[in-house]
Amino acid sequence: MEQLTIQASKIKCGGCVSNIETGLKDFAGITEIKVDVESNTVSIQGNELDKEVIENKLAELGYPAV
Repeated sequence: MEQLTIQASKIKCGGCVSNIETGLKDFAGITEIKVDVESNTVSIQGNELDKEVIENKLAELGYPAV
């Protein structure tokens, strides 16, 4: 099991958290997603996580990595 934490921008509220969780939940290998509005971080647990693919999806959702 791997853990990946990505610093993202524009995470401001519960709606943002929901958008990120919904956008990432179907990715292969992801078992858990935690989004922290205060620190603007997305923590992901899973197997064989591809950071670049996940960061691209976050940018597509409107929350680019910083």
